[in-house]
Amino acid sequence: MRIIMCTNMNASVPSVIDPAMLMHLFQLTDSACPVGTFSFSNGLESAAAEGLVYDAATLEAFVGEVVRLSAFTDGVAALHALRSRSAEDEAGIFEADRRLLLCKLNDEARQMTCRMGRKLAELAAALVGDPLLARWLEAAVRRETPGSFPVAQGVAFAAIGADERTLFCAGQYGAANTVLGAALRCVRVTHYDTQRILYRLGGRTEALYREAAELGLDDMHAFTPQIDILAALHEKGTQRMFMN
Repeated sequence: MRIIMCTNMNASVPSVIDPAMLMHLFQLTDSACPVGTFSFSNGLESAAAEGLVYDAATLEAFVGEVVRLSAFTDGVAALHALRSRSAEDEAGIFEADRRLLLCKLNDEARQMTCRMGRKLAELAAALVGDPLLARWLEAAVRRETPGSFPVAQGVAFAAIGADERTLFCAGQYGAANTVLGAALRCVRVTHYDTQRILYRLGGRTEALYREAAELGLDDMHAFTPQIDILAALHEKGTQRMFMN
């Protein structure tokens, strides 16, 4: 049995996804996946405390900036890692990992991506048994490479045979859902509000993918000073629900 899925509503030829593949993708992108996503807010906690995000409209604007930032940093690195893994280019994976961390200007972002990345790599290595993923994880544990979450996603998704669009969508979904999940605990919004935001953001994913897919590691850009300032405030905060 195979599931026929159309990735573009205007496409004349649908794509085919194997049910086992679909289940693996759900497993690795589920919020219940034990990689620690729920522990971070991507700067939202400080934005709420400072009165910058206080309702559904301001939350949607904030999340929109987060996913755009993710597309042109995490998304680019993840795509590069997937391509490198598919080509058995181990050096390319390490280079994507190193270069991505240079785009993480605040300590909270670096801590988040490395902690989640190693957890995902541990889980994926146990599930998939990919030798290249295992070697990269060992290097991350020895602190020879950062061990970032997007690179872990790229290598793991390549190992299970996922394509680039699937990987990119998973990254975008994760970035948005991290903030929206946190919003339910620190912003006056409902589950319906967060789901509407997530649904609308999904409509922008194809355009972001097409742009990110053309970028190399030298083209990654992360100019979001307000989010970096909020992260700095969070690091010094005394009342926190989320890690810094």
